[in-house]
Amino acid sequence: MFDLPKNLKKISLFLEQLPGIGEKTANRLALYMLRLPENVLLEFSQAIANLKSKTKLCRRCFNLTENDYCQICSDSSRDQTTIIVIEQVYDILSFEKGRIYHGLYHVLHGRIDPLNHIGPEDIKIAELLNRIKKESQIKEIILATNPNLEGEATAMFIKEKIEKNYPSIKISRIGYGLPIGASIEYADYMTLKKSLEGRMKY
Repeated sequence: MFDLPKNLKKISLFLEQLPGIGEKTANRLALYMLRLPENVLLEFSQAIANLKSKTKLCRRCFNLTENDYCQICSDSSRDQTTIIVIEQVYDILSFEKGRIYHGLYHVLHGRIDPLNHIGPEDIKIAELLNRIKKESQIKEIILATNPNLEGEATAMFIKEKIEKNYPSIKISRIGYGLPIGASIEYADYMTLKKSLEGRMKY
């Protein structure tokens, strides 16, 4: 039975471990890489080799950066009074893509998930509370954890901690509801419930 040459197969097997990539896609990507100019491949391999050593967490918000502070925290034009709390770094990309938000972020790097033995002490909640204590200009915390059981539990835990320790801080939660272009016919009851709760004057 035919198989890819050993080195090419090794690359394909590595690519197959990446999220959302199956065997066929991994093989296609490996073959595509073989056709790339050698200088491009060398640059790519160097970037991968430096990935761990050059990438670190921002000392302020725990976003990814190559410096002490990330690009967003270093930008003095951002609104320093508002922080969106998110679960993962890639959530920042969603907010920044549409340029819909101009404040700061705080990355938890997870969520409270007792079934998988992840408690509040395993994510960046203590760091968030410490940050609120240090940065007196903060006026609002927007909780943008995912709208599922674990995300709700995480948001509720953070809300209670902030209310107890920093009662002057405004706490808000991202709105839920039907996405643009969706049909009510296919919406689940919880989405409809949240849509009703979050309704606005029209």
